[in-house]
Amino acid sequence: MPLSRRTLLASLTLTGAGAVAAPAATASAHGTGEAARALARLLPRHTDQVTFRTTARRDGADVFRVLGGAGALVVEGTTPAVQLTGLHRYLRHTARASFSWNGAQTRLPARLPGVAEPIVRRANVRHRFVFNDTNEGYTGPYRTWERWEHTLDVLALHGYNEVFLSLGADAVLHRVFQEFGYSAAELSAWTPGPAHQPWWLLQNMSGFGGPVTRQLLDARAALARRVADRARALGMTPVLPGYFGTVPPGFADRNPGARTVPQGDWCGFRRPDWLDPRGEVFARVAARFYAVQGELLGTSGMYKMDLLHEGGQAGDVPVGEAARAVETALRTARPGAVWALLGWQNNPRKEILDAVDRDRLFVVDGLSDRFPDVTDREADWGGAPYAFGSIWNFGGHTAMGANTPDWAELYETWRTRPGSALDGIALMPEGADNNPAALALFSDLAWTEGRVDLAEWFAEWPAYRYGTGPGGRADPYAVAAWDVLRRTAYGTTRADSWSEPHDGLFGARPGLTVTTAASWSPGRLRYDPEEFARALPALLAVAPALRTGSGYRYDLLDVTRQVVSHRSRQLLPRIRAAYEAKDRARFTELTAEWFRWMELLEKAVATDPGHLLGRWTAEARSWGSSREERDRLAHDAETLLTVWGPRQAADEGGLRDYANREWSGLVSGLYTLRWRTYFDGLDAALAEGREPEPVDWYALEEKWLREHPPCATEPTGDIVAIAAQVRDALGLKAPAPQGR
Repeated sequence: MPLSRRTLLASLTLTGAGAVAAPAATASAHGTGEAARALARLLPRHTDQVTFRTTARRDGADVFRVLGGAGALVVEGTTPAVQLTGLHRYLRHTARASFSWNGAQTRLPARLPGVAEPIVRRANVRHRFVFNDTNEGYTGPYRTWERWEHTLDVLALHGYNEVFLSLGADAVLHRVFQEFGYSAAELSAWTPGPAHQPWWLLQNMSGFGGPVTRQLLDARAALARRVADRARALGMTPVLPGYFGTVPPGFADRNPGARTVPQGDWCGFRRPDWLDPRGEVFARVAARFYAVQGELLGTSGMYKMDLLHEGGQAGDVPVGEAARAVETALRTARPGAVWALLGWQNNPRKEILDAVDRDRLFVVDGLSDRFPDVTDREADWGGAPYAFGSIWNFGGHTAMGANTPDWAELYETWRTRPGSALDGIALMPEGADNNPAALALFSDLAWTEGRVDLAEWFAEWPAYRYGTGPGGRADPYAVAAWDVLRRTAYGTTRADSWSEPHDGLFGARPGLTVTTAASWSPGRLRYDPEEFARALPALLAVAPALRTGSGYRYDLLDVTRQVVSHRSRQLLPRIRAAYEAKDRARFTELTAEWFRWMELLEKAVATDPGHLLGRWTAEARSWGSSREERDRLAHDAETLLTVWGPRQAADEGGLRDYANREWSGLVSGLYTLRWRTYFDGLDAALAEGREPEPVDWYALEEKWLREHPPCATEPTGDIVAIAAQVRDALGLKAPAPQGR
């Protein structure tokens, strides 16, 4: 008998993928339990001052409560992850400390302060979903367990209970299709390198960056199991990929009765075929997929899959009947599971929604804060439950900013209107490793009663991001800096049909008229760069005692990087004017200034370990068992950030620089090489009175990828000194301090 929506969602939230909430409040002694172990990792000096307790849900909702005196805190919550959410709320608003995936503020007294009044919060939605389908590629396809462990801790601290995990799917598919007529070698060649696997799982491409070795598959499966098990132990649901019909080449020839539909091309790649889900062969493949996945990774209460993603072709297969067959396979293997789909372009299609049980779907909307005409998701999706979602970067760009006014206005309006089906948030930047303020603010939506007051929120942010000064108050210059950022980078809205900030032009393929580095990113400035720059001297004026934390240093780097990045958009039109006027002296002067700013940008990003191409590449190499494999994995990882794929995908498909990053090694390496080659060509053309020679950019980029020397894996330099150099070069003055 089908479960009702309330019963199904309560079951999913209560049990996740194996974590069971206690029916009554029970104490957890110091040093035991998943929340206590996380505290020991995060604040080892204070582990004996916090006791965690598990408590029952309130009307099916997750809740936490923090109480107790100095040095004797009690944190109650419905799961270990929710307990950590409560702890983080206390740290932010009482102890003035915080954690993020970029930096932390952990200067705390030896004895933690007590709570005058209990801190009590109830989640206003059941689902707090995190990660884009692309996350595994753009955030770190070769991450270690230590980085995954910290990521899960940070997500728990921010209140998430559903974590999309594509890691390990390669091992599942590799094993399954050996049962359907393929050799291990054929499947290894069909499987892309780890950096490109998200798009293979989306049925967009295959093979590029491979072949993968058995050693690599086994290692990734082992890590995936460890990550999934930790999520379960925290009371979080590891959301796993479901099976919807992707098959290797020639599948119908090897499996009598199978019928496949060619999927055409995607951005210059040939897409894998789609197995018609209505047939008996699909049912057998799906059954083996879920069985093998369960053996390797465990089971889940939620599976994510999207039929016919970004232009997939149904052929003569009725989409509704196909969706019903996909649903049947999922329900047969995992009777109580929810089917998650991405709200993106025309997905999920109406034929899918009309054919399946909408109450057992969950749509994670990627366009809630993107287009102004997205206003009624109940009508769009027939009342299917959905999450308010945000994608604030594409390709993992390093640019700061997000449409936070839309979050504050739309989330509460949509959630509380009559007949609302909104029952979640979905944090889905394509690369989840930047914009810590956006992470914190978006996460708070699910734990805030009423509408978030942005002015108040941003005024509070510096206190727990950097700590407080005398009297327990936020530094007034820090408050002034973040007020500038609130009104500029974090003050954009979907009125212009964008959800991501503009990227910089230092990372673009050169041209005098380029307006963006990535093909599908904003071509115009989304806020005033001169106003934004006022945040830099304000951050530099913050009291020295508050400048030592990693949170402050990351933010100072981010603002410095963005200020320098803006110089590319301001300089290029002047360089073009000088070239078109055939003023060679002016052209030489301006291009020299261009490279001085690129050198400063390189120095700034070299100060942070998360902005090092060398670290990204070294992580990839660490997974190889031979020199050949290490070289192949490094190329897989670096290609994603540059040309993305082969020439056709890079040039005709438009994917080159889709994942551009202002990172050390890229700025001083490929980006400087490209612009120097280009400007030298223009200068020669001016000197000789001719048209410039064309450049084969793909050949230059691929040659650099194959031959560039190793990049630094350890940070260098002092961001405070470099930021001051940028401030002085631009003559910037700090805005008046606030909050004295």
